[in-house]
Amino acid sequence: MSGKNWEAAVIGGGLVGISIGYGLARLGRRVIVLDEGDRAFRASRGNFALVWVQGKGVGMPRYAGWTRHSAGIWARFAREIGEDSAIAVAHRQPGGFALCLSEAELERRVAMMEGLMSQPGMEPYEYERVGPNELRRRMPEIGPEVVGAIYCALDGDVNSLRLFRALHTGFIKRGGTYAPGRAVAGIAPVAGGGFEIAAGDGTVAAERVVLAAGIGNARLAPMVGLRAEVRPQRGQVIVTEKAAPFLSYPLHTIRQTDEGGVMIGDSVEEIGAEEIGAEDAGAEDGRVGLGILAVEAERAGRMFPRIGRLNVVRTWSALRVMTRDGFPIYDQSAEHRGAFLCTCHSGVTLAAAHALTVAPMIAAGALEAGLSPFSARRFDVSAAA
Repeated sequence: MSGKNWEAAVIGGGLVGISIGYGLARLGRRVIVLDEGDRAFRASRGNFALVWVQGKGVGMPRYAGWTRHSAGIWARFAREIGEDSAIAVAHRQPGGFALCLSEAELERRVAMMEGLMSQPGMEPYEYERVGPNELRRRMPEIGPEVVGAIYCALDGDVNSLRLFRALHTGFIKRGGTYAPGRAVAGIAPVAGGGFEIAAGDGTVAAERVVLAAGIGNARLAPMVGLRAEVRPQRGQVIVTEKAAPFLSYPLHTIRQTDEGGVMIGDSVEEIGAEEIGAEDAGAEDGRVGLGILAVEAERAGRMFPRIGRLNVVRTWSALRVMTRDGFPIYDQSAEHRGAFLCTCHSGVTLAAAHALTVAPMIAAGALEAGLSPFSARRFDVSAAA
């Protein structure tokens, strides 16, 4: 691989990187994905697998539109990746519910949605406040403590592990080259254009470079005149034994997978960079806390009593990649043409947009103006204010 001149090198083989890599490969580009290996922070294997629109974009209406765009092309994306990989990713879009266990919780949810829709520049979409009687009609096993919910027809979910495998398989089938165990130590812009990337025990030459290394982008971005102010945020997930189907809609904290297990999640823990040192990165990525898991399980059992009777078979945690304001960064270097940065914490929801919308922009050599609100330059405005 050393010495070959690639049209694009994507750094990071997680969901963001492989989605962009697949999108470039399907356009016929010579592309290599450089992946650190099993010591990398594997958020792609620890996510909750939602394709979710509801509630996203408070504080940035453009993000609401971007999320809605990706959800709208997800069915097409699922068909294409399924055809390329021969792997069904179990995408469905029946709409999703955010359940509430108290009137106060429901009113806060309603107020959040009303505030979201009233933002200047927001393109409103339909959502529905659903009472307990209607909820029991749609989900007969719902618990008596559930007082109501918000429903949005745009929401769905997917089998994210199959998606991850399908993207890697489709990427290779389309002619892409996957290079595991190639941690990137440095990126050197080349006079006259292009980049030389020190990866593993060799170098890779590429006309364009895409930084999609999650938390690692903070270190890599300055090498090409960019910046990525990202931090790790831990989320914990519970998975139960398989059960007969009883939950036909995904919820923002509970979903029954196509294989029958129930996933329970939605925890948020802010952790410091000192907690994820290089020596024990793998261990820190998978650390769980019984207190948080107990709260998740207790709420799930109140929402659906059946869940309280199921055995837990797995628990894990993973690190979300969070920016200062929680929204993605899509950027291109003004100093070194051909260098791009893509980082977000919604790799599943945005996979379709990354493959079918962002990748063609990178192939063409420039991000379109519609992505300019996601530039890291927005933080300069905040600092000046």
